[in-house]
Amino acid sequence: MVLLFILVPASLAAQRPTQIELVNADRMRGDRALGDDVRRLIDNVHFRHEETNMFCDSAYLYTATNSLRAYGNIFIQVSDTVSVYGDVLHYNGNSRKAELTGRVRMVDPQMTLTTTQLFYDLNANTARYANGGRIVDADNELTSREGFYYADLKDFFFRREVVLVNPEYTMQSDTLRYNTLTEVAHFFGPTTIQSEENTIFCRNGWYDTRNDIARFSREAYYTNNEQSLTGDTLFYDRNLGYGRADNNIVMRDSVQNTIITGHFAEHYEKLGISTVTKDAMLTVVAENDSLFLHADTLKSHYIDSLDQRWVFAYHQARFYRSDMQGLSDSIVYSFSDSVIYLYHEPVLWADVHQLTAQRIEVHTGEEEIRFIHLYDAAFIVSEEADLGFNQVKGRNLTGHFRDNELWRINVYGNGETIYHILEDDGGYVGINKALASDIVIYVEDRKVTGIRFLTRPEAQLFPPEELPEGERLLPDFRWLEERRPRDRDDIFVWR
Repeated sequence: MVLLFILVPASLAAQRPTQIELVNADRMRGDRALGDDVRRLIDNVHFRHEETNMFCDSAYLYTATNSLRAYGNIFIQVSDTVSVYGDVLHYNGNSRKAELTGRVRMVDPQMTLTTTQLFYDLNANTARYANGGRIVDADNELTSREGFYYADLKDFFFRREVVLVNPEYTMQSDTLRYNTLTEVAHFFGPTTIQSEENTIFCRNGWYDTRNDIARFSREAYYTNNEQSLTGDTLFYDRNLGYGRADNNIVMRDSVQNTIITGHFAEHYEKLGISTVTKDAMLTVVAENDSLFLHADTLKSHYIDSLDQRWVFAYHQARFYRSDMQGLSDSIVYSFSDSVIYLYHEPVLWADVHQLTAQRIEVHTGEEEIRFIHLYDAAFIVSEEADLGFNQVKGRNLTGHFRDNELWRINVYGNGETIYHILEDDGGYVGINKALASDIVIYVEDRKVTGIRFLTRPEAQLFPPEELPEGERLLPDFRWLEERRPRDRDDIFVWR
């Protein structure tokens, strides 16, 4: 018990504030107008309080309250690395809190802060301003209405009208935390980063200003005026020209009128390459009829020197447009000439016609199909209701379209046809089966109106009852209607 009474007063004494020490003043006098305990100090005034040294032109020292007011050329040596300057200083030795006003500067090896009013807590080694401040370091200049500085961590916390200017970009934010050692900025609230090349927006994220690496989240988007990218999270390395996006991704190209969506994307700015996976879909926007294309992976490639852009869709690629649908393992879309290339077991549907080959090219323009090339094992099939299938087969084949309807078919090499012939009134005439090296077929209102056999023709018209069922289908016939995409959502289903 005796030990307890001895320890308690000693503990209280250890916590008692130390008095401000006057180290020097060229002139000193009392000021009874302000009180018996007040001393006025003039010229080359120097105070020391604990580990802190304070200098000024003149001051009032209040011994009773352990405080002072200082004026002119204020200099506070807070630590080995932090110095504060100002015109007027109010300092409380009991709380070790200082208020500086006028032309205030705070300097450490990494930056300089200027403001008109600064509150510094020497116990916590923190500072704050509320009337606007400006911070300059080797590469950046930052301004804000409010600021907080944690000297031990070299952390600044800024609020309201925050603007960070770098030689390469300008950042505007509502709330920002910036470390002068790492030069990393963390932002909270609406933030815009703008450069000559692009603009980035988000509501949360960080930016390593030294290494030009950043991560953005919450309504994040990137745009370079012609292309834009949005996603739940964006990562960007300005030096490498590399960007990555995760979840709810939308990539827009205003020049090509395209939209690519998905849940994971990578962009290589210097190579002009972007890839999108996870429910990836390309939309080629048109006023009357947009095209929707899906695959496991979509890759956009732009070659600046040629001013050409392609989209590569590979693995289980499918597309839908109201007048045309298709699928194959890989699809390529060329924006320069509006051509769709289908590779590896492609199937194409145009109106009532099913087209297959080893490779297919669809040439479009002004939102219309112009012609379709089928290469190697070309086959066109259409169903004649209740009768069977009209079929055209050849080595290569070209289908010509007018107003998005097939009107002429050119067969080149090993041509074969089976067509159901109808009277004008709808009566069934029979089945025309023909062979010829090259064939031209004319179609109107989905019906064959004429056939020209150009080389070594062999043709025969069979009454329906005379042609066996087994001979009504050409070799390699396939009817794949169940795989046909029915709408834009159906392209995500591979059958």
